[in-house]
Amino acid sequence: MPSLPPTPRAYKILAFFLRPILFAITRRDWRGAENLPARGFIAAANHVTEVDPVTLAHFLYDQGRAPKITAKASLFSVPVLGGILRRTGMIPVHRGTAGAAQSLVDATARLDEGECVVFFPEGTLTRDPDGWPMVGKTGAARLALASRAPVVPIAQWGAEQLLAPYGKVFKPIPPKHVAVHAGPPVDLSDLYDRPLDSATLREATERIMAAITRQLEEIRGAQAPAERFDMRKNPGSEGRR
Repeated sequence: MPSLPPTPRAYKILAFFLRPILFAITRRDWRGAENLPARGFIAAANHVTEVDPVTLAHFLYDQGRAPKITAKASLFSVPVLGGILRRTGMIPVHRGTAGAAQSLVDATARLDEGECVVFFPEGTLTRDPDGWPMVGKTGAARLALASRAPVVPIAQWGAEQLLAPYGKVFKPIPPKHVAVHAGPPVDLSDLYDRPLDSATLREATERIMAAITRQLEEIRGAQAPAERFDMRKNPGSEGRR
């Protein structure tokens, strides 16, 4: 088996302090580690609460991966936090600017180095009233089709009990049950040689979101709505939950 990429020293230091805290405030249900490639893959996950990146990183780090998470570029300007993001190799996303394509260039470089790159394809916290994955954006699909890197769908549930979506009160007591399940890579192989147009990107994106949703249905023991929530059809949902 190929060796895993080395973990940056700053990442190890951060994990040294955070993991004991996370072990104390969560009861973890980690599944699907066998579906994680050793090198060069995209982890695509649902997004319910601002705590999701931390719990997802905890799951991946426990499996020997030091994930590189795509995050809003504005976060890299926040004192202390920005320094941590840069030193741990996270990837800034410049949405709606001339530099938007740079995040895909940076993510491709990380994949070429054998790293695990994390995308939250919804692009923001889900606006679905019951927390189900909504219609995804095409960034993860574009990266997957251009790089042909495997896309592992990951569903997580329970972190919203630590911090409600758009909530202000963190609730670590009592410890919360947090489930993170990784599924088999999404099959996009029949799309590789098609033109990288909007139809192809939408098809790939929907396959990724459908795989994440199936994982979440298993965790929750419930069925997702037949129609995925779409912010384009619900413009008033932007910034509201």
